[in-house]
Amino acid sequence: MYEQKNITYILTILEAIEKIYIYTKDLNDVDAFYTINEQMNFNACQALLLVIGEESKKINEALKQEHPAIPWHLLAGLRNRIAHDYRSIDPNISYDIVKNYLGTLKAELIQMLTKVDFKEELLVRIIATPQYKNLGYLI
Repeated sequence: MYEQKNITYILTILEAIEKIYIYTKDLNDVDAFYTINEQMNFNACQALLLVIGEESKKINEALKQEHPAIPWHLLAGLRNRIAHDYRSIDPNISYDIVKNYLGTLKAELIQMLTKVDFKEELLVRIIATPQYKNLGYLI
């Protein structure tokens, strides 16, 4: 079993994914993704993708190695790109990630939770907070 601190990183990524799903659920193409609400949805998703990349770097390396289906180095690279070269972000790439890759990441993260040492009541308490309210499916 892996250290309890990994739960924080995994849940933060899962919540970011859920929020991205909320912000993009009615968007069927990259143009809508990029332009709707004066780019508010796009910008929010960029910030959440940055969070995903940042938190993914904190997960125990051995735990990540048990999940090679996730390109961990690309998540970290995307975070760096968003943080340091925001003007060059291609909305097509972000839209592709949102629509085609977050589901796989979500499934792997849920599997990873089974390998982290924590008590069920901790998960219940965390999910009861506003920060993680979209993760009720984990209980």
